Amino acid sequence: MSQNAHFVSTTFAGGLSFESQIDQYQLKMDTTSEESSGFGPSPKKLMLASLAGCTGIDVVSILRKMKVEFSNFTIDIEGQLTESHPQIYQKVKLVYTIQVNETDKPKMERAVQLSKEKYCGVSAMFAAFASLDFSIVFL
Repeated sequence: MSQNAHFVSTTFAGGLSFESQIDQYQLKMDTTSEESSGFGPSPKKLMLASLAGCTGIDVVSILRKMKVEFSNFTIDIEGQLTESHPQIYQKVKLVYTIQVNETDKPKMERAVQLSKEKYCGVSAMFAAFASLDFSIVFL
């Protein structure tokens, strides 16, 4: 396997649920339908979590390099699915909420912009099939 490849092994776990082995971590997935056994989140919602994690890691890394102190950092994402099958995300809204000093607000805006335009591969993948809307709420 090449250095630029990722490997995940996924095993059927009964009902409509699966369990993935990702490096040393186990991740459980299930359906959100009435057939759910409550084993784990849905694969589509995990995509949104991956997007939040990717951009969040970027933003924190960039803010640290800029020596910006912050607190109360959250990322909320809402994904709108298409009506027809296969249902895919067509609109995704990301809301970054963070507390920074007034003078550091432009740095936070720059960190989000860099994540969006340069660093977050998950964001780039989402942009291939959905419109993305980024906003920042300063506490």
